[in-house]
Amino acid sequence: MDRSPPPFFKQGQSAVSKMAFFSALAVFLMVADTRFKITQPLRSAIVTALQPAEWLARQPFQAYESATQYLDGMVELKSSEDLARKRSAELAQRANKVEQLTLENNRLRHLLGLREQLDTPSVAAEVLYDAADPYARRVVIDKGSVHGVEAGSPVIDESGVLGQVVRAHPLVSEVSLVTDREHAVPVLNARTGSRNVLYGEPTAQGGTLELRFMTGSADVQQGDLLTTSGVDGIYPAGLPVATVDRIERRGESTFARIYCLPRAQIDAARHVLVLRPTGSQLPPRPPPEEAAVRKGGRK
Repeated sequence: MDRSPPPFFKQGQSAVSKMAFFSALAVFLMVADTRFKITQPLRSAIVTALQPAEWLARQPFQAYESATQYLDGMVELKSSEDLARKRSAELAQRANKVEQLTLENNRLRHLLGLREQLDTPSVAAEVLYDAADPYARRVVIDKGSVHGVEAGSPVIDESGVLGQVVRAHPLVSEVSLVTDREHAVPVLNARTGSRNVLYGEPTAQGGTLELRFMTGSADVQQGDLLTTSGVDGIYPAGLPVATVDRIERRGESTFARIYCLPRAQIDAARHVLVLRPTGSQLPPRPPPEEAAVRKGGRK
């Protein structure tokens, strides 16, 4: 009985034959390629043909990597910029602090030098803040009655007379500046030796001083130095107070308007010296000779 498949289902060579053929062909091609490089042109052609497709396939990944690197770079640059600004601010703050400390050191040196020149007992103090009084030019210092400060004590800085203590509390004191409207200082013209009284004249720019009741023919020149005269029993003699800045002489007026600039750092003073009033250092007055009066009355 014939069991062979009909011609319609006939599939050609057997699987074993095909495997042997293609195996031999593969071995031949490998040997030929190794010895004679016969497939190199075919490989080059295939690589060249597939290169555009490979480039297109790489673009999304390259774009993703570029975007990731860009964002990482921006974050890093932002962090670096913030760090640089922080360091710059710290350096600027240090520079300002060093400059401020240098300025304060110089002022303290001048103040200590002035303290050594004075024979009057003094107390070093620091200006805390301006007094909350819109109608007066006053500051508050960190020394009070428990430190030996009393009302009427003169206050000076490294440049000259700053003002006078008007209220002495236990721990702080209130100082009226020389530019206050109600403040007056007996002064002496260092050039001519003439005495007068210097009054405060507050202005929007911080305040000036004025020599009042000076005749138009008075010997006063721009740049004259005015010092304390010492006749009031409060300020020691010879402390610089102001410098003559402007003189207005008018024909229709008998008196001249003489404006002066304070020598002290009115708006920038920080470290000051509080002096004892000269009147408190004088010996007490002798008691009245009641016995002599009585004796004279008996006679």
